[in-house]
Amino acid sequence: MPETTTHHALGDRAAFQLANVTKTPPQYGAITPRWLVRLLDWKPLEAGTLRVNRVVDEKTVDVVCGQKDEKALPETYVEYEEKPREYTLSAISAVLDVQTRVSDLYSNPYDQVREQLRLMIENVKERQESELINNSDYGLLKNVAASQRVAARKGAPTPDDLDELLTKVWKEPSFFLAHPRAIAAFGRECTRRGVPPATVTLFGSPFITWRGVPLVPCDKLLVDGNAKSKTATGKTSILLLRVGEKKQGVIGLFQPGLPGEQTPGLSVRFMGISSKALASYLISLYCSAAVLVDDAIAALEDVEVGHYHEYK
Repeated sequence: MPETTTHHALGDRAAFQLANVTKTPPQYGAITPRWLVRLLDWKPLEAGTLRVNRVVDEKTVDVVCGQKDEKALPETYVEYEEKPREYTLSAISAVLDVQTRVSDLYSNPYDQVREQLRLMIENVKERQESELINNSDYGLLKNVAASQRVAARKGAPTPDDLDELLTKVWKEPSFFLAHPRAIAAFGRECTRRGVPPATVTLFGSPFITWRGVPLVPCDKLLVDGNAKSKTATGKTSILLLRVGEKKQGVIGLFQPGLPGEQTPGLSVRFMGISSKALASYLISLYCSAAVLVDDAIAALEDVEVGHYHEYK
């Protein structure tokens, strides 16, 4: 016969039924710092379109220095491109459905609609950063000029490779952008050479630097086409950017004043309640990016992230 336990006081399990449990809001591991979105300068647009007018680089402008006689001054002008590129904002959209019974009954202490919207907005913003890098039209990787592309010399990213990138974007470079594994690979190459990179603090977080330029991590620069590589090896790219319109760099684009605007370029609008008692919300984000001049961005390509050294 099983032994029976005699209790002389209220047990834990029964007492727990009367206790209020402290809870957290939903935690979502896919959220990243989205450093690229933070570090870009963002330009508001009218009618969702930006026309980038450029001077024709091939035409030289005649000027005179130190003239002391009465010779006629050269007459010249600056030529513009006749067909400048136009950037149109791209939409990233999603529809969130919430069962009204769930939101009515289970919204204390956390509002179910608010939490669902928060997580959906985080998803949309993660996709925004991915599109800024990988979009087939305005993505940064797509818009690096051929003259601004450099191949890694030995596979793994070395100090020499990053120095070569700096020769391509030498006018006020802002930051390198790389997958965390590429930054780790660069750190290993620096350690191997006995030149550990210095660090700098931005937004309260430490970043390693090279020649004073921070290396900013971003998992949207894919390794073999994946944010999370499944193997120890893989290839990716490292970007070097100059940002800001005044510096003729890379800028982000957004549409201000949207109906239901939550943050610049992002809106949330209630779409109604269906016959199945589902409340629907439309989340829309409009964005793009523009490279104002070719030397505002350069790419180090075919970067191997899985090379390690043995130390004796």
